[in-house]
Amino acid sequence: MVSAALSGCVSPPDGGAQQPRPEGAPEVSPLPPPAPGDLGENGVVAPRAEVSRAMQAYYAQVESTLKARGLMRKDVAPRDASFAKWQLVNDFIAIALYDEYDSRAGGMIARVMPSRLRRWEAPVTMSLEFGASVPLAQRAEDRAMVKAYAGQLARASGHPVSVTRSGGNFTVLVVNEDERRAIGPRLTQLVPGISPATVSAITELAPSTFCVVFAFSRSGEWRYDRAVAVIRGEHPRDLRQSCFHEELAQGLGLANDSPKARPSIFNDDEEFSLLTRHDEMLLKILYDPRLRPGMTEEEARPIVETIASEIMGPDA
Repeated sequence: MVSAALSGCVSPPDGGAQQPRPEGAPEVSPLPPPAPGDLGENGVVAPRAEVSRAMQAYYAQVESTLKARGLMRKDVAPRDASFAKWQLVNDFIAIALYDEYDSRAGGMIARVMPSRLRRWEAPVTMSLEFGASVPLAQRAEDRAMVKAYAGQLARASGHPVSVTRSGGNFTVLVVNEDERRAIGPRLTQLVPGISPATVSAITELAPSTFCVVFAFSRSGEWRYDRAVAVIRGEHPRDLRQSCFHEELAQGLGLANDSPKARPSIFNDDEEFSLLTRHDEMLLKILYDPRLRPGMTEEEARPIVETIASEIMGPDA
């Protein structure tokens, strides 16, 4: 048996995150599954489905709207978003020791729930798989982005994170709409014992959810040994990069979002699109050897306060 922690990037609340279909989003209707085969690794690009083209136009407009609002900022140490040590501690507790979704009833309900500290003990090896209709140029661009970002995650956390051509324990699926809806069989190959609810959460992803990651551990344990991130291939470059940054970091153990975290990508307001210095500090805390997988908030908080003082200074 495996247990899963879900994290997802959704559109800001005033953009319809709680609606089944945001205004302007294409209708989502059943599609026949694509022809059997691999996920586009044979060098042949399949034709794009009509629904995927519609989604591409929709997400181009989403990105344009977010930027027009002053969101998706790329400054990683903004002068207008300073934070104190106590804020860093509280942000860590909210993001690393709480869950974004409640799966106890067999489904995935958006409800913040207390949890325990989770992280990887083994080295993390990321591998990318692409839908057959994802253009070759986009695949090359995404590989370069993820490879560079894996190095940043490794430096920030102090934990081994790398990219491998295939066979990694952290699979990043970049797929278009029709491919994602038919991806259930591949998920069961990647994660034996994956629950039907987890598969459905991916195949039935609402348009308001930009991307998602599941990190898996064996039942009763708090050490991750498998993760799967799903990124929409229709996203324009900056929105895809934002998804890579949030989901791959959340898949390392920063599983929740907090509306109080700033400057941070772990906040569904979409103000920042790249891992910030604040977020790098969260990763550094998470992988400090003084913390252990399975710790509760009560056990972890005094240690987190000590680490935060060392990072920021006792008077911060």
